[in-house]
Amino acid sequence: MRNRIKTLRHTLYNVIYQANTPAGRGFDIVLIICILASVLTIVLDSVADISQQYGKLLFTAEWVFTAIFTAEYILRIFCTPRPFKYVFSFYGVIDLLAILPTYFSLFMPGSQYLLVIRILRVLRIFRILKLVRFINQSNLLINAMLASRLKITIFMFAIITLLVIFGSAMYLIEGPENGFTNIPVSIYWSVVTLTTVGFGDITPKTDLGRAIASIVMVTGYAIIAVPTGIFTAELSHTMKRQKARTDKRICTKCRKSGHEPDANYCRICGEELSRPVEDRAR
Repeated sequence: MRNRIKTLRHTLYNVIYQANTPAGRGFDIVLIICILASVLTIVLDSVADISQQYGKLLFTAEWVFTAIFTAEYILRIFCTPRPFKYVFSFYGVIDLLAILPTYFSLFMPGSQYLLVIRILRVLRIFRILKLVRFINQSNLLINAMLASRLKITIFMFAIITLLVIFGSAMYLIEGPENGFTNIPVSIYWSVVTLTTVGFGDITPKTDLGRAIASIVMVTGYAIIAVPTGIFTAELSHTMKRQKARTDKRICTKCRKSGHEPDANYCRICGEELSRPVEDRAR
């Protein structure tokens, strides 16, 4: 009995977690079709005319998809060697959030529309189509953001300080009679103006207020480029560091280079790579 369970878990693992087998690839493709269909169901249900005419059908489809995803989530926990690692992983959390809103809707009507988060599960298409190498490019952006977080944080504190000063000044100059009823509302106006959005729900009426508004607008254009410049500089440094660490080996089959230093096979064609020079020296 124990051997049967072990065999079953191994089979399920190969189907659910492995995309390099026909069964695993087919499972993932069917799963993505179900995800897209479930999201479409939620979107259509939010349209009043469609919901009124096909409400029962959409409701049934929503619960069918939820049952499928719930069974899949349980099977993923059952067959993985390390259940807790999956449960608390990025995909594990997304998989759980993809089914909870339907059950919450039994107690909180309307919460089922949160199920659109299921669209995040389509990220598995990178694994299915063997596009994982593009994730390395996204890691460049993430690393650049992490490297520039301190500078951007300091910059944001400076912006918040300016917003408070501008908002307080406008409250004193314009006052409640011109729509600046309190400092928080005035700070809201500062945010809208500094970001050059300009809703127009609150506008200065005095000449001095308009002069300050002009300063805020010009300041907004000036500061928008600052975080972009910080991020671009860090991204450039990150790319240079990664290029310096890139393996110089060239695949003998497809002649591609730029492999990871610890790679044993070509990232393009799968051909076995020669060992690095420093490893052969050892």
